Amino acid sequence: MILLEERIQKDGIVKEGDVLKVDSFLNHQMDVSLFAQMGAEFKRLFKDKPINKILTIEASGIGIACVVAESFNCPVVFAKKTASINLDGDVYTSKVISFTKKREYDIIVSKKFLTKDDHILIIDDFLANGCAVMGLIDLINAAGATVEGVGIAIEKGFQPGGQMIRDKGIQLESLAIVDGMDPATGRITFRH
Repeated sequence: MILLEERIQKDGIVKEGDVLKVDSFLNHQMDVSLFAQMGAEFKRLFKDKPINKILTIEASGIGIACVVAESFNCPVVFAKKTASINLDGDVYTSKVISFTKKREYDIIVSKKFLTKDDHILIIDDFLANGCAVMGLIDLINAAGATVEGVGIAIEKGFQPGGQMIRDKGIQLESLAIVDGMDPATGRITFRH
């Protein structure tokens, strides 16, 4: 998606440790009109799939997932990273390691929100090593639901997550694939 690549070039900041900071428009302050165009693009890419639910992980993926869900006219479920007194009944859990936070989390979804009848599109802001997406796939599999695909705003193509998911035969669509980043120059290259 050229529009997203242009925005990354304009406002993205490359940091040491393969970190791409896009908090001015994607995952802290959110450009909702950009999200709407991203949602329309995900709808086009997955138009032939019987998607009835969007699944993401808190917190940065929620905004994008909500706009994508609007395009599919379906609900969003987000996996929580901490247990809550509001989370009642049986739950599905999986472990994920956050690339940016360098921390392991138990992610949790109530069993009443994921069922064997669900056809799920996973949406997230970033894909690096694939831990978050693999954790969400574990939750979907535990529910007996169907993974219809994975939609990512920004994939770091030089990290293994994208290839790992594609090797599982899952349709993965990333709106921007970053091939390289240089923190010294701020240069970002994309795969087309």
